[in-house]
Amino acid sequence: MAIQQNKLIETDIEAYLHQHENKELLRFITCGSVDDGKSTLIGRLLHDSKMIFEDQLAAINKDSKKHGTTGEQVDLALLVDGLQSEREQGITIDVAYRFFATDRRKFIIADTPGHEQYTRNMATGASTADLAIILIDARHGVQTQTRRHSYITSLLGIKHIIVAINKMDLVDFSEQRFNEIKEQYIAFAEDIGIRDSVFVPVSALTGDNVVNPSKKMPWNKDLPLMAQLNSIPLEDTVNLQNFRLPVQYVNRPHLDFRGFCGTIAAGSIKVGDKVTVLPSNKTSVVKQVIQPAIGEDDMTIDEAFAPMAITLTLEDEVDISRGDMIVKSDDIPELSDKFEVALVWMNEKAMQPGVEYLIKRASNVVPGKFSKIDHKINVNTLQKEQANDLQLNEIAQCELSLNKVIAFDSYKKIKGTGGFIVIDRYTNATLAAGMIQATSSEADNKPTHRQYSAFEKDLNELVRQHFPEWGCRSIDDLSS
Repeated sequence: MAIQQNKLIETDIEAYLHQHENKELLRFITCGSVDDGKSTLIGRLLHDSKMIFEDQLAAINKDSKKHGTTGEQVDLALLVDGLQSEREQGITIDVAYRFFATDRRKFIIADTPGHEQYTRNMATGASTADLAIILIDARHGVQTQTRRHSYITSLLGIKHIIVAINKMDLVDFSEQRFNEIKEQYIAFAEDIGIRDSVFVPVSALTGDNVVNPSKKMPWNKDLPLMAQLNSIPLEDTVNLQNFRLPVQYVNRPHLDFRGFCGTIAAGSIKVGDKVTVLPSNKTSVVKQVIQPAIGEDDMTIDEAFAPMAITLTLEDEVDISRGDMIVKSDDIPELSDKFEVALVWMNEKAMQPGVEYLIKRASNVVPGKFSKIDHKINVNTLQKEQANDLQLNEIAQCELSLNKVIAFDSYKKIKGTGGFIVIDRYTNATLAAGMIQATSSEADNKPTHRQYSAFEKDLNELVRQHFPEWGCRSIDDLSS
């Protein structure tokens, strides 16, 4: 696989780049309890896929003699555990990203720490992932951090879960032990909404069933881990139905051009589409869709999809600023300033209800406060507990009040418009990650833009049905 790609690089670099450009991209994380073998698994994936350069392998061989934890064998965990403190302690502290590719897909891996102290780093890595590999040590089974990380992946809307039961070599590749842990995990996962998980028995240290099938586990009839990564469908990881473009920058290079730049959070857009700018509700029509191009002028294209970075120009002069959102006029999201949110607190300084923070959602930064903690979640029992504040790594459902109305979607529907981070107003430190679940009960009592739009559509339908002879298609036609 890698040899074929190298030959193509040598003979036809343009063909290689074209082939590489059109591959699917899968972002995934490895998570789970401490010492479950996450870093070693990534090292094994890269090593057995022939994705390690010779000088890297030579450096790891040398470092293994000084920092290795695998005896005489090469410690592949050192590929991603690069910090001196990580190598001294034999643990992962910060998120490490690695890239590799197969004939079918490109991959970006985030190796996340297992220690409870660094749960915030795990949540950071999971926020952009399409898939999570949750490792479980076959000797110990499901641990507290296994539950915590599984719960966070569920909150963050990761749809594809692979449970890699690692260190099978230390339990004599026992099918019985594999099935015990599988049943143990399923019983917990169903309670937090994780279903259809894929279970793979592996030994990251010896390479059994990581890239190649293992002869030591003839009872396993499923694909090895790498084949699973290559075959899991990605079509449902991006919402292509509801167009959302948070405006990041207004490009005004000269008097004859005004473009609105951003990364499409969901959906698609094409020239001629009618759009609405929120929260102003001004409308226009798309004049141009422009995609940045490397090494040449920007390219005008007919249509763009999530998650492309684009620039839009409109037919009309509309006042649009950073933080506004462009949507299709026939698909308006809700507007509100009060929400029910799930919150993962990531700072040593506790969250206090009533204290004002900065809430950054997409390109929008708004002051806000948590008016109430509904409950926090005990990750061991999944019980809801009362709380007056939130400590480091605690997870809770809260009521969030912003100082102004924003357009939003639930996180479950669209991550880019339903997720946010909490920032300290004075230090600019990131304090928490949050997911909008719905408007709060107080906000639900107010008429929203979506409710008004639905009501207006119903009235227009009545006009079309009862006044066809007048040629009326809307309330506006009837009034004129």
